[in-house]
Amino acid sequence: MSESNGGDYEVGFKRPPEHTRFKKGESGNQKGRPKGTKNLKTDLHEELNEWITIKEGERTKKISKQRAFLKTVLSKAMKGDGRAGATLVTILSRTTDLSATDANPATPISEQEEELLKALAKRLVGDSGANFSAGGDSKEGEES
Repeated sequence: MSESNGGDYEVGFKRPPEHTRFKKGESGNQKGRPKGTKNLKTDLHEELNEWITIKEGERTKKISKQRAFLKTVLSKAMKGDGRAGATLVTILSRTTDLSATDANPATPISEQEEELLKALAKRLVGDSGANFSAGGDSKEGEES
């Protein structure tokens, strides 16, 4: 199986004839991806950055679609929608570096913050979350 124009070049497995090989500087896919086409990530980014007009109370505002989405999810989560709450937690965990924060904060939380956390836990969990303690210390109703 010798090729006459190449001399001693043997055509076979992983050795195509010279006339069928790609020429230098030419792509194997001549048509390829058209210039200017965008991938899903780029399209999503552009779509979320578009501005829309919303109405809050009596006022109208122009905000990005991304901001409108976050406002909607946060509003639903605050009203007790579990799915929206889970979505919000997922977004937060993917966008913030939780490993950089300490498990034990340097400054203790105030009584108001403690009460807010208890009210939120009660709303999300029900009456079983009433003894929730944000600091992790045993306080009311618990014995050491």
